[in-house]
Amino acid sequence: MIRIALDAFGGDHAPRAVVEGALDALRDYDDIAIVLCGREDALRAELGGKEYDQSRLMILHAPEVIDVHEQPTVAVKRKKDSSLVRALKLVADKEADCVVSAGSTGALLTGATLVIRRIKGVKRPALAPLLPTKTGGWIMLIDCGANVDCKPSYLQQFGVMADAYMKRVMNVEEPRVALLNNGEEEGKGNELAKAAYKLLADAPIQFVGNCEAREILSGEYDALVCDGFVGNVVLKLTEGLSDVIFSMLKHELMADARSKLGAAFARPAFRRMKKKMDYKEVGGAPLLGIDGCVVKAHGSSDARAFRSALMQARSFAKSGVNVALAEAIASLPEMED
Repeated sequence: MIRIALDAFGGDHAPRAVVEGALDALRDYDDIAIVLCGREDALRAELGGKEYDQSRLMILHAPEVIDVHEQPTVAVKRKKDSSLVRALKLVADKEADCVVSAGSTGALLTGATLVIRRIKGVKRPALAPLLPTKTGGWIMLIDCGANVDCKPSYLQQFGVMADAYMKRVMNVEEPRVALLNNGEEEGKGNELAKAAYKLLADAPIQFVGNCEAREILSGEYDALVCDGFVGNVVLKLTEGLSDVIFSMLKHELMADARSKLGAAFARPAFRRMKKKMDYKEVGGAPLLGIDGCVVKAHGSSDARAFRSALMQARSFAKSGVNVALAEAIASLPEMED
Protein backbone atom coordinates (compact mmCIF):
# COMPACT_ATOMS: atom_id res chain seq x y z
CA MET A 1 0.00 0.00 0.00
CA ILE A 2 1.41 3.39 -1.05
CA ARG A 3 0.83 5.95 1.71
CA ILE A 4 0.58 9.58 0.56
CA ALA A 5 0.68 12.64 2.84
CA LEU A 6 -1.51 15.35 1.31
CA ASP A 7 -1.23 19.00 2.35
CA ALA A 8 -4.98 19.66 2.58
CA PHE A 9 -4.62 23.43 3.01
CA GLY A 10 -2.20 24.12 0.17
CA GLY A 11 -3.54 25.73 -3.01
CA ASP A 12 -6.13 28.28 -4.08
CA HIS A 13 -9.09 25.90 -3.74
CA ALA A 14 -8.19 24.11 -0.52
CA PRO A 15 -9.53 22.22 1.28
CA ARG A 16 -12.56 21.38 -0.90
CA ALA A 17 -10.67 20.59 -4.10
CA VAL A 18 -8.04 18.65 -2.13
CA VAL A 19 -10.65 16.44 -0.45
CA GLU A 20 -12.57 15.86 -3.70
CA GLY A 21 -9.35 14.94 -5.52
CA ALA A 22 -8.37 12.56 -2.73
CA LEU A 23 -11.72 10.78 -2.85
CA ASP A 24 -11.49 10.47 -6.64
CA ALA A 25 -8.00 8.96 -6.36
CA LEU A 26 -9.11 6.46 -3.73
CA ARG A 27 -11.94 5.31 -5.99
CA ASP A 28 -9.57 4.87 -8.93
CA TYR A 29 -6.67 3.16 -7.13
CA ASP A 30 -7.03 0.50 -4.46
CA ASP A 31 -3.32 0.39 -3.60
CA ILE A 32 -3.02 3.87 -2.04
CA ALA A 33 -3.86 5.36 1.36
CA ILE A 34 -4.04 9.11 1.93
CA VAL A 35 -3.38 11.16 5.05
CA LEU A 36 -5.07 14.56 4.87
CA CYS A 37 -3.00 17.05 6.86
CA GLY A 38 -4.87 20.13 8.01
CA ARG A 39 -7.55 21.53 10.30
CA GLU A 40 -9.57 18.53 11.39
CA ASP A 41 -12.90 20.33 11.84
CA ALA A 42 -12.79 21.78 8.32
CA LEU A 43 -11.78 18.45 6.80
CA ARG A 44 -14.53 16.59 8.68
CA ALA A 45 -17.02 19.12 7.35
CA GLU A 46 -15.82 18.54 3.76
CA LEU A 47 -16.08 14.78 4.21
CA GLY A 48 -19.51 14.94 5.84
CA GLY A 49 -22.02 12.70 4.08
CA LYS A 50 -19.47 11.28 1.62
CA GLU A 51 -18.75 7.58 1.39
CA TYR A 52 -15.11 6.49 1.61
CA ASP A 53 -12.90 3.77 3.05
CA GLN A 54 -11.85 5.13 6.44
CA SER A 55 -8.96 2.68 6.59
CA ARG A 56 -7.46 4.39 3.52
CA LEU A 57 -8.31 8.03 4.22
CA MET A 58 -7.11 9.47 7.51
CA ILE A 59 -6.82 12.96 9.00
CA LEU A 60 -3.77 14.36 10.77
CA HIS A 61 -4.74 17.52 12.62
CA ALA A 62 -2.52 20.47 11.68
CA PRO A 63 -3.97 23.80 12.90
CA GLU A 64 -1.52 26.13 11.12
CA VAL A 65 -1.25 27.13 7.46
CA ILE A 66 1.78 28.54 5.64
CA ASP A 67 0.73 31.40 3.40
CA VAL A 68 2.33 31.87 -0.02
CA HIS A 69 3.48 35.36 1.02
CA GLU A 70 5.45 34.19 4.06
CA GLN A 71 9.23 33.91 4.03
CA PRO A 72 9.75 30.17 3.42
CA THR A 73 12.60 29.40 5.84
CA VAL A 74 11.05 31.37 8.68
CA ALA A 75 7.60 29.87 8.09
CA VAL A 76 8.86 26.27 7.99
CA LYS A 77 10.84 26.71 11.21
CA ARG A 78 8.11 28.54 13.11
CA LYS A 79 5.01 26.73 11.91
CA LYS A 80 5.85 23.14 12.80
CA ASP A 81 2.13 22.39 13.18
CA SER A 82 1.28 23.61 9.69
CA SER A 83 -0.37 21.29 7.19
CA LEU A 84 2.73 21.35 4.98
CA VAL A 85 5.33 20.66 7.68
CA ARG A 86 3.25 17.88 9.24
CA ALA A 87 2.92 16.24 5.82
CA LEU A 88 6.68 16.50 5.22
CA LYS A 89 7.38 15.06 8.67
CA LEU A 90 5.35 11.95 7.83
CA VAL A 91 7.67 11.25 4.90
CA ALA A 92 10.78 12.08 6.93
CA ASP A 93 9.67 9.60 9.62
CA LYS A 94 8.92 6.94 6.95
CA GLU A 95 5.23 6.98 7.91
CA ALA A 96 4.35 8.04 4.35
CA ASP A 97 5.96 7.36 0.98
CA CYS A 98 5.23 10.65 -0.73
CA VAL A 99 4.01 14.16 0.01
CA VAL A 100 1.81 16.23 -2.33
CA SER A 101 1.24 19.97 -1.89
CA ALA A 102 -0.16 22.82 -3.98
CA GLY A 103 0.96 25.40 -1.43
CA SER A 104 3.93 27.76 -1.38
CA THR A 105 6.64 26.48 -3.72
CA GLY A 106 9.35 28.13 -1.65
CA ALA A 107 8.07 26.62 1.58
CA LEU A 108 7.82 23.15 0.01
CA LEU A 109 11.37 23.34 -1.35
CA THR A 110 12.74 24.64 1.94
CA GLY A 111 10.72 22.21 4.02
CA ALA A 112 11.66 19.20 1.91
CA THR A 113 15.34 20.09 2.25
CA LEU A 114 15.22 20.82 5.99
CA VAL A 115 12.71 18.18 7.12
CA ILE A 116 13.17 15.23 4.74
CA ARG A 117 16.68 16.21 3.58
CA ARG A 118 18.56 15.48 0.38
CA ILE A 119 19.75 12.16 -0.97
CA LYS A 120 23.41 11.69 -0.08
CA GLY A 121 25.62 13.37 -2.65
CA VAL A 122 22.91 15.56 -4.18
CA LYS A 123 24.08 19.16 -4.23
CA ARG A 124 20.70 20.76 -4.94
CA PRO A 125 17.20 19.30 -5.39
CA ALA A 126 15.40 20.33 -8.57
CA LEU A 127 11.80 20.86 -9.67
CA ALA A 128 11.11 18.89 -12.81
CA PRO A 129 7.70 19.31 -14.53
CA LEU A 130 6.70 17.30 -17.59
CA LEU A 131 5.66 19.14 -20.75
CA PRO A 132 3.77 17.56 -23.67
CA THR A 133 5.59 17.32 -27.01
CA LYS A 134 4.16 17.48 -30.52
CA THR A 135 4.84 13.77 -31.05
CA GLY A 136 2.58 12.78 -28.16
CA GLY A 137 5.29 12.15 -25.59
CA TRP A 138 6.69 14.11 -22.67
CA ILE A 139 9.82 16.09 -21.93
CA MET A 140 11.09 16.77 -18.42
CA LEU A 141 12.22 20.34 -17.77
CA ILE A 142 14.83 20.39 -14.99
CA ASP A 143 15.24 22.76 -13.13
CA CYS A 144 12.21 25.06 -13.34
CA GLY A 145 12.65 27.30 -10.30
CA ALA A 146 14.27 25.63 -7.31
CA ASN A 147 17.76 26.96 -8.09
CA VAL A 148 17.96 30.30 -9.87
CA ASP A 149 21.75 30.42 -9.54
CA CYS A 150 23.50 27.22 -10.57
CA LYS A 151 26.97 25.79 -10.95
CA PRO A 152 27.97 23.37 -13.71
CA SER A 153 28.05 20.41 -11.31
CA TYR A 154 24.41 21.10 -10.36
CA LEU A 155 23.36 20.84 -14.01
CA GLN A 156 25.27 17.60 -14.42
CA GLN A 157 23.37 16.14 -11.48
CA PHE A 158 20.08 17.47 -12.87
CA GLY A 159 20.75 15.48 -16.05
CA VAL A 160 21.46 12.32 -14.08
CA MET A 161 18.31 12.76 -11.95
CA ALA A 162 16.13 13.38 -15.00
CA ASP A 163 17.55 10.29 -16.68
CA ALA A 164 16.66 8.13 -13.66
CA TYR A 165 13.10 9.50 -13.43
CA MET A 166 12.33 9.15 -17.12
CA LYS A 167 13.56 5.55 -17.08
CA ARG A 168 11.85 4.38 -13.89
CA VAL A 169 8.64 6.43 -13.85
CA MET A 170 7.98 7.32 -17.49
CA ASN A 171 9.36 4.02 -18.88
CA VAL A 172 11.67 5.65 -21.43
CA GLU A 173 14.33 3.05 -22.16
CA GLU A 174 17.16 5.43 -23.11
CA PRO A 175 16.18 9.04 -22.31
CA ARG A 176 17.66 11.65 -24.61
CA VAL A 177 19.01 14.36 -22.31
CA ALA A 178 19.82 17.79 -23.75
CA LEU A 179 21.12 21.11 -22.45
CA LEU A 180 19.02 24.20 -23.14
CA ASN A 181 21.21 26.69 -25.00
CA ASN A 182 21.16 29.52 -27.51
CA GLY A 183 22.61 27.35 -30.26
CA GLU A 184 23.02 23.69 -31.16
CA GLU A 185 26.78 23.72 -31.66
CA GLU A 186 29.16 22.66 -28.92
CA GLY A 187 30.86 25.75 -27.51
CA LYS A 188 27.72 27.90 -27.63
CA GLY A 189 26.29 29.68 -24.63
CA ASN A 190 27.51 31.43 -21.51
CA GLU A 191 30.22 30.11 -19.19
CA LEU A 192 27.74 28.02 -17.21
CA ALA A 193 26.41 26.31 -20.35
CA LYS A 194 29.88 25.63 -21.76
CA ALA A 195 31.11 24.07 -18.54
CA ALA A 196 27.88 22.11 -18.00
CA TYR A 197 28.07 20.72 -21.55
CA LYS A 198 31.41 19.03 -20.81
CA LEU A 199 30.17 17.55 -17.53
CA LEU A 200 26.95 16.25 -19.06
CA ALA A 201 28.93 14.67 -21.89
CA ASP A 202 30.95 12.74 -19.26
CA ALA A 203 27.90 11.68 -17.23
CA PRO A 204 26.49 8.11 -17.43
CA ILE A 205 23.49 9.23 -19.51
CA GLN A 206 22.61 9.57 -23.19
CA PHE A 207 23.55 13.24 -23.58
CA VAL A 208 22.56 14.45 -27.04
CA GLY A 209 23.99 17.98 -26.87
CA ASN A 210 22.39 21.41 -26.96
CA CYS A 211 18.74 22.15 -27.60
CA GLU A 212 17.50 25.52 -28.80
CA ALA A 213 14.29 26.89 -27.32
CA ARG A 214 12.25 26.39 -30.50
CA GLU A 215 12.97 22.63 -30.33
CA ILE A 216 11.93 22.07 -26.70
CA LEU A 217 8.56 20.51 -27.59
CA SER A 218 9.72 18.88 -30.83
CA GLY A 219 9.68 15.37 -29.39
CA GLU A 220 13.37 14.88 -30.16
CA TYR A 221 14.33 15.08 -26.47
CA ASP A 222 13.14 13.40 -23.27
CA ALA A 223 14.78 15.68 -20.70
CA LEU A 224 16.03 19.24 -20.87
CA VAL A 225 18.59 20.61 -18.41
CA CYS A 226 18.84 24.28 -17.46
CA ASP A 227 19.19 26.52 -14.41
CA GLY A 228 16.06 27.31 -12.41
CA PHE A 229 15.80 30.92 -13.61
CA VAL A 230 15.71 29.99 -17.29
CA GLY A 231 13.56 26.93 -16.64
CA ASN A 232 10.93 28.92 -14.80
CA VAL A 233 10.77 31.46 -17.62
CA VAL A 234 10.33 28.62 -20.15
CA LEU A 235 7.59 27.01 -18.04
CA LYS A 236 5.63 30.24 -17.54
CA LEU A 237 5.99 31.19 -21.20
CA THR A 238 4.72 27.76 -22.26
CA GLU A 239 1.69 28.02 -19.97
CA GLY A 240 0.90 31.56 -21.10
CA LEU A 241 1.40 30.83 -24.77
CA SER A 242 -0.92 27.84 -24.57
CA ASP A 243 -3.67 30.02 -23.09
CA VAL A 244 -3.15 32.71 -25.75
CA ILE A 245 -3.24 30.24 -28.64
CA PHE A 246 -6.48 28.63 -27.50
CA SER A 247 -8.07 32.03 -26.85
CA MET A 248 -7.10 33.30 -30.30
CA LEU A 249 -8.24 30.08 -31.92
CA LYS A 250 -11.63 30.26 -30.20
CA HIS A 251 -12.06 33.88 -31.28
CA GLU A 252 -11.27 33.10 -34.93
CA LEU A 253 -13.49 30.02 -35.02
CA MET A 254 -16.45 32.11 -33.85
CA ALA A 255 -15.70 34.95 -36.28
CA ASP A 256 -18.13 33.95 -39.05
CA ALA A 257 -20.61 31.27 -40.13
CA ARG A 258 -18.12 29.26 -42.17
CA SER A 259 -15.63 29.14 -39.30
CA LYS A 260 -18.37 28.12 -36.86
CA LEU A 261 -19.38 25.26 -39.12
CA GLY A 262 -15.77 24.07 -39.38
CA ALA A 263 -15.37 24.38 -35.63
CA ALA A 264 -18.34 22.10 -35.04
CA PHE A 265 -16.67 19.31 -37.03
CA ALA A 266 -13.23 19.93 -35.52
CA ARG A 267 -14.42 20.24 -31.90
CA PRO A 268 -13.35 16.69 -30.84
CA ALA A 269 -9.81 17.31 -32.13
CA PHE A 270 -9.59 20.64 -30.31
CA ARG A 271 -10.78 19.02 -27.09
CA ARG A 272 -8.13 16.31 -27.35
CA MET A 273 -5.45 18.90 -27.96
CA LYS A 274 -6.58 21.06 -25.04
CA LYS A 275 -6.64 18.04 -22.75
CA LYS A 276 -3.07 17.17 -23.75
CA MET A 277 -1.89 20.70 -22.92
CA ASP A 278 -3.79 20.90 -19.62
CA TYR A 279 -1.56 20.81 -16.51
CA LYS A 280 -4.47 19.19 -14.66
CA GLU A 281 -3.77 15.99 -16.57
CA VAL A 282 -0.17 15.87 -15.26
CA GLY A 283 -0.89 16.98 -11.71
CA GLY A 284 2.41 18.44 -10.63
CA ALA A 285 6.18 18.51 -10.76
CA PRO A 286 8.36 16.01 -8.87
CA LEU A 287 11.06 17.50 -6.67
CA LEU A 288 14.06 15.31 -7.42
CA GLY A 289 17.04 14.82 -5.13
CA ILE A 290 15.09 14.59 -1.88
CA ASP A 291 15.33 11.41 0.21
CA GLY A 292 11.62 10.76 -0.20
CA CYS A 293 9.03 11.42 -2.89
CA VAL A 294 7.76 14.99 -3.20
CA VAL A 295 5.26 16.31 -5.77
CA LYS A 296 4.49 20.03 -6.18
CA ALA A 297 0.97 20.51 -7.53
CA HIS A 298 -0.12 23.68 -9.34
CA GLY A 299 -1.39 26.40 -6.99
CA SER A 300 -4.71 26.66 -8.82
CA SER A 301 -5.31 22.90 -8.83
CA ASP A 302 -8.92 21.71 -8.83
CA ALA A 303 -10.12 18.23 -7.85
CA ARG A 304 -9.04 16.72 -11.18
CA ALA A 305 -5.56 18.19 -10.85
CA PHE A 306 -5.19 16.85 -7.30
CA ARG A 307 -6.32 13.43 -8.45
CA SER A 308 -3.63 13.56 -11.17
CA ALA A 309 -0.99 14.70 -8.67
CA LEU A 310 -1.85 11.76 -6.41
CA MET A 311 -1.60 9.43 -9.39
CA GLN A 312 1.85 10.86 -10.12
CA ALA A 313 2.86 10.47 -6.47
CA ARG A 314 1.76 6.83 -6.61
CA SER A 315 3.92 6.17 -9.70
CA PHE A 316 6.86 8.06 -8.18
CA ALA A 317 6.73 6.05 -4.94
CA LYS A 318 6.23 2.66 -6.64
CA SER A 319 9.09 3.16 -9.12
CA GLY A 320 12.01 2.98 -6.70
CA VAL A 321 13.56 5.83 -8.67
CA ASN A 322 15.31 7.34 -5.64
CA VAL A 323 17.43 4.21 -5.20
CA ALA A 324 18.54 4.39 -8.84
CA LEU A 325 19.05 8.13 -8.54
CA ALA A 326 21.25 7.74 -5.45
CA GLU A 327 23.38 5.10 -7.19
CA ALA A 328 23.80 7.30 -10.26
CA ILE A 329 24.80 10.34 -8.17
CA ALA A 330 27.29 8.22 -6.22
CA SER A 331 28.93 7.14 -9.50
CA LEU A 332 29.80 10.73 -10.44
CA PRO A 333 33.31 11.93 -9.58
CA GLU A 334 33.65 14.24 -6.60
CA MET A 335 33.82 17.84 -7.72
CA GLU A 336 34.70 21.08 -5.98
CA ASP A 337 32.01 23.75 -6.12
